Amino acid sequence: MRKPKAGLPTRQQIMDFIAESDHPAGKREIARAFGLTAQEKIALKALLKDMADEGLIDSAPGRAFHKMGGVPKVTVLRVADVDDGGNVWAVPERWEAETPPPRLRVRERKRGALAIGARILARTEEAGGGWIAHPMKALAPSSEQMIGVLRGEGDRLWLQGVEKKERREFPVSEAGGAEAGDLVLAERAGRPPRITARVVQRLGDPFAPRSFSLIAIHQFGIPDRFSEGALEEAERVARQPLGDGREDLTHLPIVAIDPADARDHDDAVWAAPDDDPANAGGWQAIVAIADVSFYARPGSALDRDARGRGNSVYFPDRVVPMLPEVLSADVCSLKEGEDRAALACHLQVTKGGALKSWRFTRATVRIAANIAYEDAQATIDAGAGPMLEALRPLWGCWQALAAARDQREPLNLDLPERRVVLDEKGRIMSVAPRERLDAHRLIEDYMIAANVAAARALEAKKAPVMYRVHEPPAREKLVALKDYLDTFGISFALGQVIRPATFNRIIDKVGEADFRPQIMEQVLRTQTQAYYAPGNHGHFGLALGSYAHFTSPIRRYADLMVHRALVSAYALGPGGLAGDEDFERIGEAISGLERRAMEAERDTIDRYVAAYLAERVGELVEARITGVVNFGFFATVEGVGGDGLMPVRDLGGEYFRFDEASRRLVGETSGEEYVLGQHLRLRLAEANPVSGALRFELPEGKGALPPPRRDGPRRGIKRRGRPANIRHQGRRK
Repeated sequence: MRKPKAGLPTRQQIMDFIAESDHPAGKREIARAFGLTAQEKIALKALLKDMADEGLIDSAPGRAFHKMGGVPKVTVLRVADVDDGGNVWAVPERWEAETPPPRLRVRERKRGALAIGARILARTEEAGGGWIAHPMKALAPSSEQMIGVLRGEGDRLWLQGVEKKERREFPVSEAGGAEAGDLVLAERAGRPPRITARVVQRLGDPFAPRSFSLIAIHQFGIPDRFSEGALEEAERVARQPLGDGREDLTHLPIVAIDPADARDHDDAVWAAPDDDPANAGGWQAIVAIADVSFYARPGSALDRDARGRGNSVYFPDRVVPMLPEVLSADVCSLKEGEDRAALACHLQVTKGGALKSWRFTRATVRIAANIAYEDAQATIDAGAGPMLEALRPLWGCWQALAAARDQREPLNLDLPERRVVLDEKGRIMSVAPRERLDAHRLIEDYMIAANVAAARALEAKKAPVMYRVHEPPAREKLVALKDYLDTFGISFALGQVIRPATFNRIIDKVGEADFRPQIMEQVLRTQTQAYYAPGNHGHFGLALGSYAHFTSPIRRYADLMVHRALVSAYALGPGGLAGDEDFERIGEAISGLERRAMEAERDTIDRYVAAYLAERVGELVEARITGVVNFGFFATVEGVGGDGLMPVRDLGGEYFRFDEASRRLVGETSGEEYVLGQHLRLRLAEANPVSGALRFELPEGKGALPPPRRDGPRRGIKRRGRPANIRHQGRRK
């Protein structure tokens, strides 16, 4: 990478100038602003190219520059949608930033002049938290793509989008060889009421299991192909030796405990009683993490592809990795019997579970065994097995860590996480909650300890940190929670200091009541969303003051940033920080990409669940209400998941009043109530695997009247059994 000469502005100075300039800032304007000589202008050109390659800036028409992630003051936009109200929405035609492109509302000079696919040169401005575009010039048109399924009607084809919220169908102007029933990628053009679709690619059978993740990949714009440069670089660096100066840990029985179907192995652990007299009764522990920073260097093709993805995306049938498979599934993956490069976190744990000391080294490890959670648990429970001697001290140290965790009282919610099990052909065998074992908690607590150590170590070195931030709940959410708890007769004082333990006590008060699940879900809704940032605001949910993700650099870019910071801070060799990373911007970008991945994974699970339930359409199912709105309620099938709508129009002939505070629908005549968390039997009327949508009816049929009530309106909940007591594993804490 080229370095700027002494007379040149720094990267940050250039970015600040571009951001603050009232006019488009090209190379000429930058040179004039900093008073550069003719020779320095040549160096500036090279520096600007480097900054563009690094994703710091991008060029707009006319060679003006703007910060990546922003919108130029004058730029080319493409009309992406015209809603039913006639509002025109556009997106930047060129968008290479890691964050999703913004949607700009276009102020048309003449209503109805712009259609989907139209391209315009526009002047942009921020207004009211959003963006407004003022058209300057019409350009040659383009098109807007969408994923959908073709439906035949006579001799015509119609395109139905795969998104649940997309209820419109569009006539197909050109099928491109695709037929009714095919899953396709199509281009939309026109504006209401004459929007048409042209098929550009046939994707196959929408009901084939592997299509469900393919839909999400296209729908969310998840990059599933690496650049040629990244692939070539991965093959080359995979062959490089592990390097000198590594601590040799190959003699220790370090083990990796993961899901049985794990595709990559970031972490492995070891523990033994501490022989330090100053730590009597304590433990030594090592958390060994794949040394990804040794292979993926800042500014490289690998780094650019990894940053653009932000994280790996996990689907039941495949993984879209952050790094090419030669690294993610092979050379970086901690495999049994193979020498691997690791960044080792050495921990000294007191008998009470506190972290007494820590240090970080680059090491060579040879994993003694890759063990599934279930097998590790079975070995400990039986007190016998080939790896028992390695597992026993791990459990002993974990009991100390668990005691310390219980003492600080982090947020403890029992929430389901669904697991889709497929056969070798990708067909669905089962959908069920994941089993929660002590082996899961053990690995979680070791990872949390290493993450805390990484954050504190970097703070001690006064090095940059990419924190994992989880802020306390906002007051308006606490007010909403108080109003909700009031309907159950549960007191909640707003004036108190809110800690995770505050919510745990609420759940403890509920005990084993039938409405326990919905109380926990409401507590979860009260929480803020975690994110990545260089500013430390603590991790509320874990009740920790300093926390950084360190343990999964194969699948999370944030962890790779922390590894690089540690390598630089501890002078551990090559692969440290480049020195000019914008942690704030990168944190915002990877936080957005994490949310994208979560949505894609959730939507795909919903599609698998709908496909699994499709054979039960028409049957009565045990369900629980998960959401109540003025137009009906949403329910999920017990033990399986998947939300479906029960429209209020199908609840019978009477009028139902919506009580927002208590989240319930109440029949004016019968007093029949439908309340958040209520258990009831419903008829599964529809299960659409393509959209993942479910629809329910009353057991008596659509529009049937509910049975008359004899005891008047109720304040309580129907009690028809308890749901399974299952816990959320919290993979993204």
